[in-house]
Amino acid sequence: MKSDPASGPDTDDVRERLGARTIVLVGMMGCGKSSVGRLLAARLKLPFVDADTEIELAANLTIQEIFARHGETYFRAGEHRVIARLLGQGPQVLATGGGAFMNPATRELIAQSGISVWLKADFETLFERVSRRTNRPLLQTPDPAGVLKRLIAQRDPVYAKADVCVDSRNVPHEQVVSEVVAAVDGHMRQIDER
Repeated sequence: MKSDPASGPDTDDVRERLGARTIVLVGMMGCGKSSVGRLLAARLKLPFVDADTEIELAANLTIQEIFARHGETYFRAGEHRVIARLLGQGPQVLATGGGAFMNPATRELIAQSGISVWLKADFETLFERVSRRTNRPLLQTPDPAGVLKRLIAQRDPVYAKADVCVDSRNVPHEQVVSEVVAAVDGHMRQIDER
């Protein structure tokens, strides 16, 4: 795919300049990391990996079971180990869990081996999306909206440390993917110019 104003950056060029780096999608639950990530990986002809799926395979438990049996601290330690392993397998597109980027050591690993992309979404969009599912351990409370608002307030300043930010909103996922490709391309061009 060659670059033109309508199609955006040349995906072959973006993939080549990525080298061994991983595109790491970060953001709140429901921002579209998995759905956008799969399409992004297909567009760039890269493998797609979901960190939560890999954690479940490594633990032989679901995320909900890990939280219930061992707690969040145990889960976050395992999450860090799995992400560290996955980052060594690039290039790829990696969707992380909503809390992964909150860990400073995990952020540092991502900075060394990847390009972090924050898929930023507003509360209304996130709540509408996460309300469709019951597999969000942190929202299994009497006040999921209040918990989600608190998590957004805590996490958005940390997500803002990502290399690039793309708004995730209710548009076709392909549009968000195009914006991610353009943002990653622009970020790599800035790095190349340094």
